[in-house]
Amino acid sequence: MAFAVIAHYRCDPADEGTVRTALLSMREHTLNEPGNQGYEVHAEVDRPGAFVLYERYADRAGFDAHAGAGYFDELIVRTVRPLLTERSVTFADVL
Repeated sequence: MAFAVIAHYRCDPADEGTVRTALLSMREHTLNEPGNQGYEVHAEVDRPGAFVLYERYADRAGFDAHAGAGYFDELIVRTVRPLLTERSVTFADVL
C-alpha cells in the first residue's frame, strides 16, 4: 500500500530562502530514491515562510529509507528543522 507524508513547515520570513533551497535540494535527491513516487514542495500564497510538502512512497519502508538517508539528515534535520517556528507532519496510507 502506498504511503504519503504531508508536512506543513513555517519559518521566519528571513530564513525562507535557506529553507526553500534546502527543500528543493531535498526534492532532487528524493525523486531518485527507488521507493519514492513523488515529492512536491509548495510555498503558501500570502504567507511568507510557509511551506507544504506532499510526499508519496511505494510503502512505509520506502519512507523509512528516505528518512535514513544522509542527505535527509543534512538538509532536513540539520538545516531546515532548526529554522522552523512551526512544524506538523501527517502520515497516511493512500487508499
